[in-house]
Amino acid sequence: MFKNIYKFFDNFEDVVRAWLSRRTIIYALVGGTGVVLFWRGVWHMWDFWMAKISQNFTLTFPWWDGPLSIIIGMVLLLSTGLMVSTFIGNEIIISGLKKEKKIAEKTEDEVEEEMEKMDSIKNKLREISVRLLEIEEKISKK
Repeated sequence: MFKNIYKFFDNFEDVVRAWLSRRTIIYALVGGTGVVLFWRGVWHMWDFWMAKISQNFTLTFPWWDGPLSIIIGMVLLLSTGLMVSTFIGNEIIISGLKKEKKIAEKTEDEVEEEMEKMDSIKNKLREISVRLLEIEEKISKK
């Protein structure tokens, strides 16, 4: 049963993302609204609990305001495929899939070695760029 529910929502997310990807402004508005609602809910829940703990019930919103905002925000973010990338980030996910270490865990030698590789790649790209310009000049002269 859980497998069927998961499959339904996975397909639903694919359909929503495909539709929104052709409407980027709407996609940004829906995603931004989801993020704001989620964090608004977290904020209101903490305000509610802090007021309850301190016995200061001067809050003007009901107890369910925070959880409702969190749920609506999560629904928007999950249905648009933005939940994970918004809160974790693509680079962290990719580095985890590659089983790379975090920068804080790398030694100084590893970081320097990585920087040297990146410099080498930059230099090769510059060489390719120069060669490409030379080729374009030769072609334009003919």
